[in-house]
Amino acid sequence: MSHFSTVRTELRDRQALVDALTDLGHPPAPEARQVRGYRGAVVTADLAVPQPHGADIGFRWNEASGCYELVTDLDLWKQPVPVERFLAQLSQRYALRTILAATAEEGFQVNEQNDHLDGSIELVVTRWDG
Repeated sequence: MSHFSTVRTELRDRQALVDALTDLGHPPAPEARQVRGYRGAVVTADLAVPQPHGADIGFRWNEASGCYELVTDLDLWKQPVPVERFLAQLSQRYALRTILAATAEEGFQVNEQNDHLDGSIELVVTRWDG
């Protein structure tokens, strides 16, 4: 028998999370919705990524920690990578999106972005002060 699991994260910025999920091919629904689990069980999530097999991926805001938490039925996890790897990939894309937003806000422009074989991402940013 399955049940919903909650996994803590350090993801705080909604837009960076939406962008990171989209980058990974998991664009979330634009509004809060029910996340489906085993035998039709549901739980409400602030961001939900519907899955064709019915075990959706959700993110729910945790007021106490000030972070989003992953909420899904881990027994029905059907992603090509384990949940730990999914969260690592998501955290990397989230960090990239956060850095890109912060550098743009400070007037920097991305000159180069290199994705390396080891999974690391190298950014070269510049800013011209006049």
